[in-house]
Amino acid sequence: MVMQEQSKRLAQPLSWTRAGRLAVIATVLVLAVGTVVAVIASTGTEELAPGCIQVTFASTLGAAVVHPCGARAREVCAKPAENPGLAEHGRLRDACRRAGLPYASG
Repeated sequence: MVMQEQSKRLAQPLSWTRAGRLAVIATVLVLAVGTVVAVIASTGTEELAPGCIQVTFASTLGAAVVHPCGARAREVCAKPAENPGLAEHGRLRDACRRAGLPYASG
């Protein structure tokens, strides 16, 4: 029967084989290295060209990034009401200030 000696089997601790331990260690190391790489990649900052802004905002499919430069960047900063998604939470204002572009508060 299947149930015979079950209490004895449950009372014994699990025994790990050398291959099992190595597999767990390798998996943990791969996950740790992947996490470190992801954190380093996500914290890198790009230098923007003069007169350019970059704004990350909520979109229908997640996060979206807008990266206008020159006249288009000045227009976006001058008319934030035309881009409410960008202006939300002050991200557009901060980006315009970093780029040295005037931001219309209206």
